[in-house]
Amino acid sequence: MPEISTAEKPSPHLERGLTNRHIQLIAISGAIGTGLFMGSGKTISVAGPSVIFVYMTIGFMLYFVMRAMGELLLSNLDYKNFSDFAGDLLGPWAAFFTGWTYWFCWVVTGIADVVAIAHYVAFWWGDLSLWIPALIAIVLLLGLNLPTVKAFGETEFWFSLVKIVAIAALIIIGLTMILTGFEHNGTQASFSNLWEHGGMFPTGVTGFIAGFQIAVFAFVGIELVGTTAAETKDPTTTLPKAINSIPVRVLLFYVGSLVILMAVQPWNMFDAENSPFVGMFALAGLAGAAGIVNFVVLTSAASSANSGIYSTSRMIYGLANEGSAPKAFRKLSNSKVPRNALVFSCMFLLGAVVLLYAGGSVSQAFTLVTTVSALCFMFVWSIILISYIVFRRRRPELHRASNFKVPGGAFMPYVVLAFFAFVLWSLTTQADTRQALIFTPIWFALVGIGYLVLRRNPAHLRLREAHRNKVVAEYAALKARVNA
Repeated sequence: MPEISTAEKPSPHLERGLTNRHIQLIAISGAIGTGLFMGSGKTISVAGPSVIFVYMTIGFMLYFVMRAMGELLLSNLDYKNFSDFAGDLLGPWAAFFTGWTYWFCWVVTGIADVVAIAHYVAFWWGDLSLWIPALIAIVLLLGLNLPTVKAFGETEFWFSLVKIVAIAALIIIGLTMILTGFEHNGTQASFSNLWEHGGMFPTGVTGFIAGFQIAVFAFVGIELVGTTAAETKDPTTTLPKAINSIPVRVLLFYVGSLVILMAVQPWNMFDAENSPFVGMFALAGLAGAAGIVNFVVLTSAASSANSGIYSTSRMIYGLANEGSAPKAFRKLSNSKVPRNALVFSCMFLLGAVVLLYAGGSVSQAFTLVTTVSALCFMFVWSIILISYIVFRRRRPELHRASNFKVPGGAFMPYVVLAFFAFVLWSLTTQADTRQALIFTPIWFALVGIGYLVLRRNPAHLRLREAHRNKVVAEYAALKARVNA
């Protein structure tokens, strides 16, 4: 483990190069996960029309996670990301566990994304060895992130735009089919298809619950905007705008597209193994429907990998500044990009090349990574909420002064934490997710061992002591104000 040095500080700082346009599209990209395109067919087949309520519930709960993150980040503009405020409010252990777990989340997701990219490219070039597009994707994404943070923002802007256009096109085409009375396999496109084939809950409570374990992965990355705090121009204006628009995005992109899909044809006509987006465009008679959707899903996977490279590099940079990662990762390039941290994360994406020849299908790998990622991301989301609960208790004056307070902040964090416990339980109900649930704690055991080694460092001992003293001082000041 690295030694902590408070004497050395990186001379340059991260550049605030992300504009409102970038942040808004990055937030949209985080809200529209690859799971919507790849996993919605399976979710519909498992839960039926009740999947609409599944996505609405998850989106509703995560909105409060985002609001809590926003209030905390804006309470101190020196916070670079949620690992920073976790360390400040909960202690150095929280920064260590949150930072490295978030890094692991995106590395695992990024590996799966690169595997997916290779297979999607094979749709057009079937004779091409899979390792070639995988390697090209990693090099290309590294090249796009190295120049400046604005380069990342521009790349993500256009990736997000492709996803938005695809969903908008699906909704417009689907509405046209419904209004014109389109018929297929003896059924007519109509909103009544949502309840005329077994009701809104045709698979019962069991199917409804099973929908959560699949759908939660679609929201992975929704917190991505929180890693851009240190590189955002005018964060006090931009971050609230991005976070407040989340409910509208969930209603439009998730609920809107799923309602249209199941109105055009009944839920029981969807294939769990195929993308419903392909089916919709094919039904509409759109030439090259499979190729178009393949391009969209390819873009979505590339967007996810791009986000992963960005977020992991910034998280490691922050960890290095706190002494929880090697000092080399504290260095910034002349363009103020954490180059060493960026290259380090990309090296792990090469694991995708190995997985390509390890056997098994993309869908099997995707199921495994959705469970592992969902668990680790829920841990990070939970840390954000716990940090917020402590923030309100220890720093009430900052909460009162906030212009971006969490609605129902006194009780909603507990409601959301209870919801996460429910999702955790739902993962135990299916054999494929239960297996990943058993192995995921190994990661936390490894991080725990790493922290036990790190905490022996005298400098880290001083860091923990400083945190304890700060907590005591804050509670003493709070008590004095109450008694005054």
